[in-house]
Amino acid sequence: MAPFRHDRFTWLAYLLLAYFAYMQASLGPLMPFVRGELGLSYTIGGLHLSAFAVGMIAAGMSASRLARRYGRRMLFWGGAAGMASGALILMIGLHPLATIGGALVMGYLGTLLLVMIQATLSDHHGGQRATALTESNILAMVCAGLSPLMVGLFQRTVLGWRGALLAGIAAGVLIALLNRGVAIPAILPEPEQQRTGRLPRAFWASWIVLLLSVAMEWSLVGWSADFLRSVVGLDAADAAALVSVFFLGAVLGRTANSRWTQRTSVRTLLPAMLALVAVSFPIFWLAPNPVIAVVGLGITGFGVGSLFPLGLSMALTIAADRADAASGWVSLGSGLAILVAPFTLGWLADAFDLGSAFTIVVLLNWTALAIVLIVNRMIKA
Repeated sequence: MAPFRHDRFTWLAYLLLAYFAYMQASLGPLMPFVRGELGLSYTIGGLHLSAFAVGMIAAGMSASRLARRYGRRMLFWGGAAGMASGALILMIGLHPLATIGGALVMGYLGTLLLVMIQATLSDHHGGQRATALTESNILAMVCAGLSPLMVGLFQRTVLGWRGALLAGIAAGVLIALLNRGVAIPAILPEPEQQRTGRLPRAFWASWIVLLLSVAMEWSLVGWSADFLRSVVGLDAADAAALVSVFFLGAVLGRTANSRWTQRTSVRTLLPAMLALVAVSFPIFWLAPNPVIAVVGLGITGFGVGSLFPLGLSMALTIAADRADAASGWVSLGSGLAILVAPFTLGWLADAFDLGSAFTIVVLLNWTALAIVLIVNRMIKA
């Protein structure tokens, strides 16, 4: 296989995916300050994240159609600008309807950018799309992990939490100014029968795996701090800080898999990562002491953090001639998982307890592993 080539478009796509990830991940850390300023309840505050997820779902449903009507370049740069516009609405909003509306705009227009990044990287790198997609998600995960730190740092300045969003917007503007002349890969021509046909069954099976993977990731991101505090027994500050071990594991996992995809098939790596999670999550979940729990969380991060880019690569390889539609459906599924999974786990924790509620992660993981094995058989057939 030829060496993987990083051209200007590849780096542009990587940087804008990092921009999207940073802006998306900022919503959670800044929400306590928004609630404090506007006097909002936890429920109303949570609606901001729900609005972002609803925007993701709507964008996933419409992105392919919009790309064919207006072109990928319009959605690519329009989505980047739209996410910044939504953040500005959130920053200046004086009523929850305005701030929730800003989050909705960020989710919808930002996800149009996300869909275009995934589709264009897939088309641009063809048979090496797995390397491109896993590499792109390394920087995205780093920037997502950076956002809580930036919110905390700016809150100590005259700009307050808004400075963290302004920093993200400034980075987006700089990226655009330095790369405005870079060509955006056009939509590949489609055979007529493909244009009106359905996506293959193997794609839908891999789509379910992606949905389950995102559900696992967001369940752990949303509730692992509470688990470390209420079940493992750490104090609140230590529990919150040690969630960074999950993100560190995820970055390492994506980095390793970006290298492994250059010589190993995604069809091998994806079930391997799911099997790793099947072993490591119980270490975290059932650990007899905090040290073992944190080690288990880090190893689980290595596996879970690798699932989305590997699953995305499998899905876009199966539907390679319809990358926009496939990427749109992936974003829709991600939005559904983000909207439903953390809420469901929280509801189960209220009904039983948080330790019991984490059983859902085990079920999600084993279901995903079973489906991946079925997809591999479908592809071979």
